[in-house]
Amino acid sequence: MKGSVSWQDGVSFIAESESGHSVIIDGPESAGGRNLGIRPMELVLLGVGGCTSFDVMSILQKSRQKVSSCVAEIEAERADDIPSVFTKIHFHFVVKGNNLRESLVERAISLSSEKYCSASIMLAAAGVDISHSFEVSEG
Repeated sequence: MKGSVSWQDGVSFIAESESGHSVIIDGPESAGGRNLGIRPMELVLLGVGGCTSFDVMSILQKSRQKVSSCVAEIEAERADDIPSVFTKIHFHFVVKGNNLRESLVERAISLSSEKYCSASIMLAAAGVDISHSFEVSEG
């Protein structure tokens, strides 16, 4: 896997993935930025959220669950000292669909967390306390 991060000005950068997608990274005005893009640690948090969401949906689809919506609401805490690493991340999955089986949703989240999500497993190995919860509804 490859990528590049190109400085624009101040604390603004363009990050480009090997697949050709890009995102603007910028800081707040207090750090010399113009608030034009996502912060680097926000990008890490959303990346791990995307990784686990990808797994959960893949597992649910293979389980023939009729999902109409799956949202991972993410809350994180960071250390007060530098480096201000993540100390806790909580994922709350809100899954909607027709006749969804709660046990299969719970299984999908567990499999992602314990076996498939490289990003969350890597962070957990580094000492981040990662937790999950979920709710299932018709729709």
